Amino acid sequence: MKIAVVTDSTAYLSKEEVKANNIFVVPIPLIIDGQSYREGVDITNDEFYQQLATSTSFPSTSQPPLGELMELYQSLADQGYDTVISIHLTSAISGLMNTVTQLAEEMKDTIQIVPFDSHLTIRMMGYLALEAAKLAKQGDDLDDVMKKLREYRETFNNVFVVDDLQNLVRGGRLSNASAFVGSILKIKPLLTMHTANYAIEAFEKVRSMKKAKLRCEQIFDQDIAKLDYPVRAMVVHANAKEAGQEWLAKLQQDHPNVSFELSYFGPVIGTHLGQGALAITWMQDTRKKPLA
Repeated sequence: MKIAVVTDSTAYLSKEEVKANNIFVVPIPLIIDGQSYREGVDITNDEFYQQLATSTSFPSTSQPPLGELMELYQSLADQGYDTVISIHLTSAISGLMNTVTQLAEEMKDTIQIVPFDSHLTIRMMGYLALEAAKLAKQGDDLDDVMKKLREYRETFNNVFVVDDLQNLVRGGRLSNASAFVGSILKIKPLLTMHTANYAIEAFEKVRSMKKAKLRCEQIFDQDIAKLDYPVRAMVVHANAKEAGQEWLAKLQQDHPNVSFELSYFGPVIGTHLGQGALAITWMQDTRKKPLA
C-alpha cells in the first residue's frame, strides 16, 4: 500500500516541512474587496493583514474548486498512490470535509480517499498531517495510522482570545454568538474549539486582554496537570508577533518542561478571528512519547 497525505492550507506548514514529508496541500481561497486569492500561494500573511486593515468589505472564504481537488487525487493515483489520507479543518466551520467525503465515493474506483476531520485547524492540524506522513513512511498499515491519528487528535486542546468578536459574528463562525453580542465592545471573550461539536464557542467573559491571557494560562495549567504524557504547546497570534513572543517567553519560564513554539493564524483563519487574536494550544509531544 502506498499512502499519500493531503491537507489544506490552514495547517500552516512551512514549504520545507511539506517538501521533506511529501505532504500535498490544497490552498483555500479567500476574497478581499472582490479579489480572490489562494492562501499560501497568491498572498502572504503580511499582505493579508495589511489589506484586512484597509478593506472596504468584510473578507470571505470559500472551498477549493471541486475540479482542483479531483485533479489532485487523480494525480496521486497516476503517481502510484492507492490511498490518500485527506486531513482538513473542522467540518463545524467549513464544508470542505463534506466535499472530500463526496469525492471519496465518486472516485473510489480510482483511488481510496480516507477523509479525516481534524476537529480543529491551524498548526495543530499540521501536526496531524506530519504524524500521518511519518507513520505512512515507516510502513504502518492504514488501520494503524488512522487509529493513531484519532488517539493523537484526542490529546489536542486550545483556548484563545480575540480582540473583539466582530469578525466571528459577521462571518457566522461563532456558534453561540447571541450570548455575547450585546457586550462585544466591552469584553475580551475566551473561546475554544475543544467542544462537543468542535465549533468555535465563547465560554467566558473577561474584562481585559491581560486578564484574558491570565485566564488562558490558568486553564492550560489545570489541564496539563492532569496529563500523563509530555506536552508540546504553541502560542498562536494573528498579526501580533510581538505580543505572541512576550507571552511565549512567560509561558516558557513558567513551564520549563513543556516544549513551546510560536505559530500564527494565517489569512483564512485570520479572516474570521481578526487582528490581535492570541491562543495557547497543546497536545502530546510525540517526539518524547511516540504514538503507540
